[in-house]
Amino acid sequence: MRTLITGGAGFLGVALANYLVANGHAVRVLDDLSVGDPARLDGRVLFSRGDVRNVPTLWTHLQDVECVFHLAARVAVSESILYPQEYNDVNVGGTVALLAAMRDVGVRRVVLASSATVYGEQPTQPVHEGMRPNPGSPYAVTKIAAEHYLFTLGKLYGLEAVALRIFNAYGPGQRIPPSHAPVVPLFLKRALGGGSLVIHGDGRQSRDFVYVDDAVAGMAAASMTAAAVGQIINIGSGEETSLRDLVRRVAAATGREPAVLNNASQGAGVSRLVADLARARYLLGYEPRTSLQDGLRQLLAKDPQFDRTRVLAG
Repeated sequence: MRTLITGGAGFLGVALANYLVANGHAVRVLDDLSVGDPARLDGRVLFSRGDVRNVPTLWTHLQDVECVFHLAARVAVSESILYPQEYNDVNVGGTVALLAAMRDVGVRRVVLASSATVYGEQPTQPVHEGMRPNPGSPYAVTKIAAEHYLFTLGKLYGLEAVALRIFNAYGPGQRIPPSHAPVVPLFLKRALGGGSLVIHGDGRQSRDFVYVDDAVAGMAAASMTAAAVGQIINIGSGEETSLRDLVRRVAAATGREPAVLNNASQGAGVSRLVADLARARYLLGYEPRTSLQDGLRQLLAKDPQFDRTRVLAG
């Protein structure tokens, strides 16, 4: 299969690109490098720098492509509250531009990386794809809008469209920026360095942490399964973990007992969020293989940024 991954130099994009090329697929990556790192891509991946909103650029990179994985997006929930216009421009405008370019070139299959944040606060758990979205941030709104454009334009243009609502993915290669850092690598690095873990709220809020290899397997399956066309599908672990429990697991994985600070001044987000995987199992044969504890161990073993000597020295 000949594929294009937009946003393919980011955390999930690199993992997906390297997985696909290792399994014999031809992979192109388009990324604007606002946060991505092409140095982590397999040498067999054809990388180009460019903006997903630029339709002529897309025409060039879509030639002879059979499937597009659309991962290009701004992804920080708290940042989206400060810059909603930019998030709408990239996440929604980029999706519309891509779909129009696919129509022009004649590419049929597209897999959108949507987000579990679209669910927001729900009365019951686990959350399934039939639930009405309840977005709590501009980022979540942009993902819902992208899904609607995906299926509306998909029908009008004759595209084979799939939307994957990906839960809290983590794994080797995930950046830890100075602000808006993902919680799993942040907690690990702070624990190894003897720092305190800051929890917003009381720590009872729960999330579904899915190891990157499992998320990639779900994305790959969605690109090759006819039954997935026209569907929204959850991709997660199906395992509900509170932040308090995450702290305990980080302590076990690192062999350290970090101090925990509760910050009541900042919102804790939704109270609970865990994926119902029934549709993914039925349509994709999807089955997550990595437990959170195993995933933490693999992350520590495989990611150079968690080298204990360097963390302690820093």
